[in-house]
Amino acid sequence: MNDKNNIKRPELLIPAGSLEVLKVAVDYGADAVYIGGDVFSLRAKAKNFSAEDMAAGIEYAHSKNVRVHVTANILAHNGDIANAEEYFAQLKKLKPDALIISDPGMFMTARRVCPEIDIHISTQANNTNYETCRFWYEQGAKRIVTARELSLREIKEMREKIPADLELESFIHGAMCISYSGRCLLSNYFTGRDANKGACTHPCRWKYAVVEESRPGEYLPIEENERGTFIFNSKDLCMIEHIPELLDAGIDSYKIEGRMKTALYVATVARTYRRAIDQCLESREEYLSNMDWYKKEIASCTYRQFTTGFYFGRTDENSQIYDSNTYINECVYLGKVAEGIEAADGSRIYRLTQKNKFSVGDELEVMKKDGRDIHVKCVSMFDGEMNPIDSCPHPEMAVWFGMEKTDGTALKESEMPENGELIRMRKS
Repeated sequence: MNDKNNIKRPELLIPAGSLEVLKVAVDYGADAVYIGGDVFSLRAKAKNFSAEDMAAGIEYAHSKNVRVHVTANILAHNGDIANAEEYFAQLKKLKPDALIISDPGMFMTARRVCPEIDIHISTQANNTNYETCRFWYEQGAKRIVTARELSLREIKEMREKIPADLELESFIHGAMCISYSGRCLLSNYFTGRDANKGACTHPCRWKYAVVEESRPGEYLPIEENERGTFIFNSKDLCMIEHIPELLDAGIDSYKIEGRMKTALYVATVARTYRRAIDQCLESREEYLSNMDWYKKEIASCTYRQFTTGFYFGRTDENSQIYDSNTYINECVYLGKVAEGIEAADGSRIYRLTQKNKFSVGDELEVMKKDGRDIHVKCVSMFDGEMNPIDSCPHPEMAVWFGMEKTDGTALKESEMPENGELIRMRKS
């Protein structure tokens, strides 16, 4: 509970598609992370977690007092149930904090096999009214993930009409699905890959045309006000400017979409929303005064333009992007600092495994976990054997590099990169 405003501090729930990204989410401000295993998750194309990585991730998160939620939110068929029993038995030993489930059969199986683990009802279950919430509560659910088609007014009413100890979780940032609560058949129809079993090929991002039956192969463009042909392509949800309204609605957990996103994306959204939520709870005036920084920072990672989704009423044509299906990407992820040592000349150098090429002389940013960006210049670089090099062109190359501030001065101790902090470079 926040004593100053008498408002409960909401959970910030961050996605993680791998053990590396989980650690980044934890380090950059998550209260909880959600992950998927090798099976029964609606992001089958993500790296996902082996049993070993899941165990390591849960241990790391719990050591930092961060909760771990495991997705098992497929719509199951008969052949899935026996395997689900085995999977839940494995999770029982690993002790995550919650399971995210949409299918009643999967729910019953989890309740039978691991009743001590909380169950959260996925947005895939179409949770659009308070009676649905009450139904799941009576079955033993701890939390409801609201359908993305709800307004804040509807969520607030839902909060008022459900038991006080039933939590509500809502998406506040990330990609939007064209189909109702994510229940889509396009991928299965076009490619045989079932979106409701985690194998979505995202046909909503494809470019479409009309073909007249008697003229096969002659494609007629679909245009709306001459803006283009990506008729299903939604803008990304972003609620960074509306934290007060989210607080007023009584949502317990603010969820970020993106289990297939990079470490840079996760670090950026986690620390931006962390700072925005905390500042809004402390002082709404301070939160509003920092809005330019929030907006600039949240736009520095990949996005498709932003919308507030259904939160302030029904969406319209302005929520779609008709002329492109590509992401906007203003920054390049260079890697995560693994360690720092003193070089032979007495300067400090840092090691990372590079994700993208950079060179001596490039201007970089150290993403501090507290929200600061330290602007530096790379002044030296060495390969894994400490041979001097000018750049690191090979993917996953282990490099050491030295830096100074862009004004030529040395970094203060509080500005030096810590292990686990990310390095990025803005595109010119």
